[in-house]
Amino acid sequence: MKDERVAGAAADDDGLTQAVQEAGAVELLLIRHGESEGNVAATEAREAGVEVIEVPARDADVNLSGTGRDQAKALGTALGRTAAEFRPDAVVSSPYARARQTAEIAVETAGWPVQVRTDERLRDRELGILDRLTRLGVESRYPEESERRDWLGKLYYRPPGGESWADVALRLRSVLAELNNLGTGHRVMLVCHDAVIMLFRYVLEGLSEKELLDLAAREAILNASVTRFVRPSGAGPWTLESFNVADHLAEQGIAVTEHAGDTSVRPQ
Repeated sequence: MKDERVAGAAADDDGLTQAVQEAGAVELLLIRHGESEGNVAATEAREAGVEVIEVPARDADVNLSGTGRDQAKALGTALGRTAAEFRPDAVVSSPYARARQTAEIAVETAGWPVQVRTDERLRDRELGILDRLTRLGVESRYPEESERRDWLGKLYYRPPGGESWADVALRLRSVLAELNNLGTGHRVMLVCHDAVIMLFRYVLEGLSEKELLDLAAREAILNASVTRFVRPSGAGPWTLESFNVADHLAEQGIAVTEHAGDTSVRPQ
């Protein structure tokens, strides 16, 4: 990995608040989880033209695939090269199994003496009644919802029982408020999901709806990729240093996987 550094925590209780009480952030690393069994199932379902994604468990409990575990190890190997002064003070993960496993494997492989904490605000977007359905499945079973989704676009469309991207952004603003109100000098690594990373960019960079959806339409967050924000003063705005970097996988001979969601994101 090229000049990628990290962030993390060691605290007595779970959650971002406890994990970084003594660590204001100057560096923020956003990691997408490694390839999951759900990623594989969703891609296979879309390619097969079926309506339902046959996942092995509820979304929160879907594990990494074998490739995903290899990606997490490769990530840990790359992060383990980080100089001691740039190593994490806090590592906080989505509680979903695929993210937590990625964080734990990477930290163990890197040899970092830091405990992985979880925070439910970093979980993936909840899809409500559309959970486990392909785009074809939504169009077939919930045609009115399909039309409403196309009309509103991905930022504001909220499926019944689920969340819009705007809802997820509210969660992330809460996370960042804690970081912004703490002292300076430390580094935080957050292990989460593709939509969450996109929405961190939306919030941190002050993107417009159009800018966000244009980005989402042309870019897919790679599994086990690294996105890095910095603010050397420990206060004020963040600067995007690198985005969606997965060179560390290819350099170690590990498959680079994309598994993008629905790219039809703009209002129509």
